[in-house]
Amino acid sequence: MAERSLAAPSPSLTGSVRTTVGTLRVAVLAGGRSSEHDVSLSSAAAVGEGLRAAGHEVVPIEVGRDGVWRRDGATISVTPGEGLPGIDVVFAALHGPYGEDGSMQGMLETLGVPYVGAGVAASAVCMDKVLFKDVASTLGVPQVAYAGIREAEFAADPAAALGRAAAIGFPSFVKPAHLGSSVGIAKVTDREQLAAALGVAFAHDALAIVEAAASGIEVECGVLEAPGGAEPLASEPGEIVFEGEFYDYEAKYTPGGMELLIPARISASARARVRALAVKTFRAVGCEGLARVDFFVDGEEVLVNELNTMPGFTPTSVYAKLLAASGVEYPVLVDRLCRLALERRERESARRN
Repeated sequence: MAERSLAAPSPSLTGSVRTTVGTLRVAVLAGGRSSEHDVSLSSAAAVGEGLRAAGHEVVPIEVGRDGVWRRDGATISVTPGEGLPGIDVVFAALHGPYGEDGSMQGMLETLGVPYVGAGVAASAVCMDKVLFKDVASTLGVPQVAYAGIREAEFAADPAAALGRAAAIGFPSFVKPAHLGSSVGIAKVTDREQLAAALGVAFAHDALAIVEAAASGIEVECGVLEAPGGAEPLASEPGEIVFEGEFYDYEAKYTPGGMELLIPARISASARARVRALAVKTFRAVGCEGLARVDFFVDGEEVLVNELNTMPGFTPTSVYAKLLAASGVEYPVLVDRLCRLALERRERESARRN
């Protein structure tokens, strides 16, 4: 559908709400308070372009590093229970803490407005890498060995904390537990490097995770919820190829920093295992809308690494490319996600009534 020229709504977001199956007025939230603020700005810009290409009106809202919502530089105030006047659905293209961890989802629930993606509980679980792995382990999801180390624990008894971390083995990776986009990650090859790596992680988060290095290749699979509760779509798996020791921030967000191979160079049985585990994990943690599930694949061994409830939507991001390779083009994808959000709200309203 051709893009239309639309007048920008006022900062107060006033206006009538559309409830038809046609054009939607979508508030796209960008920025946020986390260290992934700039990544979110890029994601939101791409989401807005996709929604406009699908024929929808887009209301860009920037969430500042100070947490204030602004439209065209003017502060926006919202009231619990009153929704966002004039808005049909919210697409919160926010990454990291205060956007992807359940806090923004809780605010949108309080406002009473439909929103794209996972709800409060699933967002919180999946944003906490340690909690996610704890939940996954109880369900028998295969993954690497790991340990969660709290900053207070390390400060009180460094030797004991380092001992638990070292028990994972070497090489290993130390990460902030609540960040994405490979922020604050360090690879360690011996015990002497652990303390410094934990210090880097604790600069971002009070909880760090130490993970055993996995052999094989990194493979990612996109999951898209289907309307009406049907089986979610698991995309064609893609293989991440990069130059460095691990898939770091520069590789993810620098053009040419990584290459995505679709389909991944894995066997048919491993491919089927990836797709099945992606859907199983998506459902197990209660995700809705979308997710990207990351794996390590070594021959026939498939290990789940993590699940992202709001993967990047930048031009170099993987999720949209995986879905496009599976037959879901970008404008159709963002439109579907908004429709799913409205469908979920209708189900919830019916239960309350």
